[in-house]
Amino acid sequence: DAPEYNRPMSPPGDLAARRLSDASQGPVNCVEDLLALVCDPSWVYSQYDHQLFLNTVVGPGNDGTLLRLRHPSTGEETGRGLALSTDGNHRWCYVDPRQGTQMVVAEAVMNIACVGADPLAVVNCLNFGNPEHPEVMWQLSEAVDGMSEACIAFNAPVVGGNVSLYNETNSVDIAPTPVIGVLGMHPNLTEPPPGIGLPADSLLLVLGQEPGSDVSMGGSRWAWEVGGCKDGVLPEFNLHEAVRTASFVADSVQKQKLKAVHDIGEGGLAVALAEMAISSGIGAKLNNCDNHISMFNESGGRVLVAVENGDLDDFLETAVAKGVAAKVIGQTGGLSLEFGPTVEISLDDLIAASQNELPEALGQGTVSA
Repeated sequence: DAPEYNRPMSPPGDLAARRLSDASQGPVNCVEDLLALVCDPSWVYSQYDHQLFLNTVVGPGNDGTLLRLRHPSTGEETGRGLALSTDGNHRWCYVDPRQGTQMVVAEAVMNIACVGADPLAVVNCLNFGNPEHPEVMWQLSEAVDGMSEACIAFNAPVVGGNVSLYNETNSVDIAPTPVIGVLGMHPNLTEPPPGIGLPADSLLLVLGQEPGSDVSMGGSRWAWEVGGCKDGVLPEFNLHEAVRTASFVADSVQKQKLKAVHDIGEGGLAVALAEMAISSGIGAKLNNCDNHISMFNESGGRVLVAVENGDLDDFLETAVAKGVAAKVIGQTGGLSLEFGPTVEISLDDLIAASQNELPEALGQGTVSA
């Protein structure tokens, strides 16, 4: 049997006060904020090989990776695909380590669902500060409980992992950062998944729990990087609704019902849509999403999909039958993103901002340089 430790633990003394903060406050300029939040990571992964034995069906730049699964002895195709995704979010887990870890597990599962896979197993790397500090031990305990609850809900056992403790920066404990890896299976890989690129003249829908108008901005990139607030509370999160949504998305991809699909995670709806538009060079027009809360809240368990106009009724009927919320939010087309009458951003500006953000942050100049 493994040894058991019972270290002293307690939540941070200022936690109650922190949770009273309104993370939606701050200077708001939706266009400038979106340009600051988009970032294309291809500057990193394009420098490395991601095609091994020509088995990569979906590589970097999408939600999850999908590999063609061949027979280990004969090398013949099995018709199945192996999907993988790793995710972590220290902002969510700093605000609420238990719910934050649930949301990280759900996002990793949602990522493989977007390439048509159902979860099989989970691995993890739990990165925390000094567990001899009661607040850090509480964070670790809460995160493990949240991970356990999420893995049980998704029927995905933890089959491996490691723990990294005593992590500090300038003698200050790091924010709790559990990193979750999910392995899944695509049962019938006859066609590649649709990917994140927007098609022309299709309807855009959000699947999953719909946040209310008073949804919290706590833990969001907008709150931390634009609003300057690391406190507040996370948006409400229904783990079991996320399970239904992930299953429905995977099934829809397998049955080729979607023209594009992308999970909504860091940066919220606006960043997810921007990434889809940048990938395809096709814009979109949304219905009344032109405020920073609608654009940048990070309510968990949501997916953005594109569906052909003629398929909408059948798709919505199936979603209702599966217990999955689905809402039409706009239409694809054009050379800009319109979030409503007051917020419009050209694709050229989005592409330039996203391509140069990472190289400039690393002191490497711009892509064009």
